[in-house]
Amino acid sequence: MLSAKVTCNSHGQDSSYFLGWEEYEKNPYDEFKNPKGIIQMGLAENQLSFDLLESWLEKNPQPMAFKNHNNQSIFKELALFQDYHGLPAFKTALVKFMSEIRGGSVSFDPDNLVLTAGATSANETLMFCLANPGDAFLLPTPYYPGFDRDLKWRTGAEIVPIHCSSLNGFRITKSALEEAYKHAEKQNLKVKGVLVTNPSNPLGTSLTLHELDLLVSFISSKNIHLISDEIYAGTVFSSPSFISIMEVLKHKNLLNTEISKRVHIVYSLSKDLGLPGFRIGAIYSNDERVVSAATKMSSFGLVSSQTQYLLSEILSNQKFTKTYLSENRRRLKERHEMLVKGLKKSGIACLPSNSGLFCWVDMSHLLSSNTFEGEMELWKKIVYEVGLNISPGSSCHCSEPGWFRVCFANMSEETLNLAMKRVKAFVDSMAKQNNNSGHQKLMKRNSRRTKSLPKWVFELSFHQREILADER
Repeated sequence: MLSAKVTCNSHGQDSSYFLGWEEYEKNPYDEFKNPKGIIQMGLAENQLSFDLLESWLEKNPQPMAFKNHNNQSIFKELALFQDYHGLPAFKTALVKFMSEIRGGSVSFDPDNLVLTAGATSANETLMFCLANPGDAFLLPTPYYPGFDRDLKWRTGAEIVPIHCSSLNGFRITKSALEEAYKHAEKQNLKVKGVLVTNPSNPLGTSLTLHELDLLVSFISSKNIHLISDEIYAGTVFSSPSFISIMEVLKHKNLLNTEISKRVHIVYSLSKDLGLPGFRIGAIYSNDERVVSAATKMSSFGLVSSQTQYLLSEILSNQKFTKTYLSENRRRLKERHEMLVKGLKKSGIACLPSNSGLFCWVDMSHLLSSNTFEGEMELWKKIVYEVGLNISPGSSCHCSEPGWFRVCFANMSEETLNLAMKRVKAFVDSMAKQNNNSGHQKLMKRNSRRTKSLPKWVFELSFHQREILADER
């Protein structure tokens, strides 16, 4: 009686990434109401700079009251029907903000911008525009677990992993790109493009110029598309600085070429401005056909006029945006260092990173076995015994067991410190158990050796003790 879409299980909801959220929601940590509950470290949310936004709103109350600069009500204007192209003032403010994040090195045309209800909608819309059901996109691993839902579930597209290794910090290589492409061909999949997150979710690293050059050369040679998801562009808090794919096209003199028409950017204010609930996403494309089709599709998930108006006012205040970006980066760097140092005290290392709201953490030495079964066993202990929801690497399609994504920007310093204390206690407990287990194994081994000795050895030993006693 129901459609195949309803009865299929391709949504990805059974991933440990989402299961961890479910367990947290059953037993959420609260300092006073539930101090032994699960601390949410699986949510990439930026809660570090709300005070800056709230301060601006207090000083500028007109937008929240739907009034213009003359203190006149514009409620009716915003409440009435708006077409799906979006408010021109907001689109202009947004592209200027995108340019500011990139240090003014590139500019963006608001006519090439399509507004969507968050980055999830932007990525899915691009899949509808660029791929037919059964076509494939290549994604470097590890990648954001939600892509299994966002890119595949409704579109019918397929994901083929570009396997990256910890040996080079999970960097994209030419050989890995070619191998993924050949693997897709063996599966009779038509590759329509490559999708990358820059900075990376879950690695917390920005792509190097070498990697970006590789990607441009690769899509050029294969005549395919490149989607650069740059929703964490404003979170880069230390060197190397962020390089947008648009900068690479500009330096290669590829703007306004056929190649540039096959490069598309996804952006959002969920991470850089910490506003995931506002559902503000965008597609930027130099292909007018993509812009036209995506704009029509955006009618299924529009950004409200009220939201656009409020954000146009905030983003148009360049003094505020400059202060916000600088201070937010400083806070992210400070919180990142807290997590790295806290884990280091427990003997746990992180992949060196310069961006994002999380760290890519190596816990492979804590696995009972170097397998994904061992990883899931450890993950369950961390969720149920330690009381932390973190994301296992297998949910991010990492090819090496033992890696976990741990978020740090969605909680207070006190909660992060408590999380680190829990980790330390858990690791110390594991070490003690391993020592006791090792001692017991040694005792058993010695016992087995003793039992296996012939009877005459015991008799000789007893006789020798009697002789020694007489000599004393």
